[in-house]
Amino acid sequence: MDSTSLTHQPIPTLLRQLSIPSSLGMLFNTLYNIVDTYYAGLISTEALAALSASSFLFFLVIGLAYGGTSALTALIGHAYGKQHIFLASLIAKKGVALIIGVGMILGLLGFFFASPLLYTIGTEERYHALALSFIEVILLGSALFFANFALNSVLVATGDTKSYRNTLIFGFFANIVFNPLFIYGWGFIPAMGIAGIAFATVLVQAINAAYLLYKSLQTGLINFTCKEHFYPDRRIYKEFITQATPPGLNMLMMSFCSIIALHFVTLYGYQAVAGYGIGYRVEQLMLLPSLGISSATLSLVSNNMGAGKLERVRQTLFYALSYGYTLGLIGMGILLLSGKWLVSQFDPSSEVISYGTTYIYVMLFLFCGYVTHFSCVATLQGIKKPAMIFYVGFFRQILAPSVVYTLIVSYFELSFMWMWIGLGCIVYSSALALLYYTYLKLKSL
Repeated sequence: MDSTSLTHQPIPTLLRQLSIPSSLGMLFNTLYNIVDTYYAGLISTEALAALSASSFLFFLVIGLAYGGTSALTALIGHAYGKQHIFLASLIAKKGVALIIGVGMILGLLGFFFASPLLYTIGTEERYHALALSFIEVILLGSALFFANFALNSVLVATGDTKSYRNTLIFGFFANIVFNPLFIYGWGFIPAMGIAGIAFATVLVQAINAAYLLYKSLQTGLINFTCKEHFYPDRRIYKEFITQATPPGLNMLMMSFCSIIALHFVTLYGYQAVAGYGIGYRVEQLMLLPSLGISSATLSLVSNNMGAGKLERVRQTLFYALSYGYTLGLIGMGILLLSGKWLVSQFDPSSEVISYGTTYIYVMLFLFCGYVTHFSCVATLQGIKKPAMIFYVGFFRQILAPSVVYTLIVSYFELSFMWMWIGLGCIVYSSALALLYYTYLKLKSL
C-alpha cells in the first residue's frame, strides 16, 4: 500500500484493511503461546508455572523493543507521508540496525542474570530449574525477536500488515510440529523437555526474520547498496530516542507491572501462578482485535500527520475507539460464556481452573479501558507527542499496582479476586486521564 492510499482513502476502510490482517496475525500469535501452554501442561503443573514465570521475565527484556519499533514506524510514516522516500529509507536502515543491536545486548545481559532475576520475582525452588532452562534458550535468541519487530515496523509504516500476519500464521502451525519434536526428541534430536519449547520458538523466529527481511527489501526502504546507511547517526538517533523512550519505558513498565503482579500471585501458591499464566493467555485472545486496531492507528496517524491532514488524524482516533469498544464488548460476552471451559483445557486441577477463571471473569470487564489505552498511545506516538505515555504508564504500571497489591494481598490479606478488582480501578482511572490528554493534544493541532 502506498502513502497516497494511506492519506486519501476513507479512514474506516483503511482501519479495516490494516487492522484485520494485524489482528489475525496476533490471533495466531496468541494461539502460538497457547500451544506452548498446552504442551507445558502435558509436562507438569510445575512446568506451567515455570513457563508463566519465565515468559513474564522475557517480557521485561523485550519491553524496550516496543518503544523502538513504534518510534520507527512513526518516524518512517512521517517521512513516507511527506514523500521523503530517501529519508524514510535512511531512518529504516539505521533504526533496524540499532534495534537488533539492543536486542543482542539485552539478551546477553538477561542470560547472565536470569537465575537471580527468577528468584527475585518469586519463582519457587520446585520449578526454578525448569524456568531457567526455558528462559536461557529464549534469551540467547532475543536478537531474532528484535529483528522481527524492527522489520515489521518498516512494513507497517508503509501500510503492510499482511507480511507479519503471514509469519505469525506460519509460526503457529510450525510450533505445533516443532514443540513435540524438541520436547520429546526424535532420531538425532535429543529430548529437551521444557527447553524444547524455547528452542522451537527461536527456530520459528529465525525463519520469520528471513521472510520479513525479504519483504522489507521489496519496499525499497531496506537495501544493502551502501553499508554506511546502517551506521549510527547522531541526528537520527536523537529523534529516534526521543520518540522511543516514552513508549519504550511504558512497555518496560508494563513488563514490571506483570512481574509485580506475578510476585504477589506467588504468595497464593504455584497453582495460582499456573492459573494466572493460563488466564492471561486466554484473555489476550479477546484483546487481539483492539491491538490490531492500535497498530493500524499508528500507521494512519503518522502518515496523515506527515501529510498535514489533521482532520484525518482526529477521525482515526474516533473510529479506532468506536471499533475497539464494539469488539471489546463482544469479547466480554465470549469470555463470560466460555472462560472456565477454556482454562480447563490446559490443566485438570480444580485449584488451577479456579484461579484462572477468577482472573478471566474480573479482567474481561477491563477490556474497554485497555482499548482506550491502546488507541490513545498509538495516536500520541503517531503525532510525535509521546511524553505523557510515560507518566500515565508509571502510574498505571508501577506506582498504583505496587500500593494496591500490597494493601490487598499483604495488609488486608484479601482473596485472589481482589487483586484484579484493584487493577480494574487503576486501568479505568488512567484510561480516562489519557483520553482527556489525547483529546486536548488533537484539539491543539
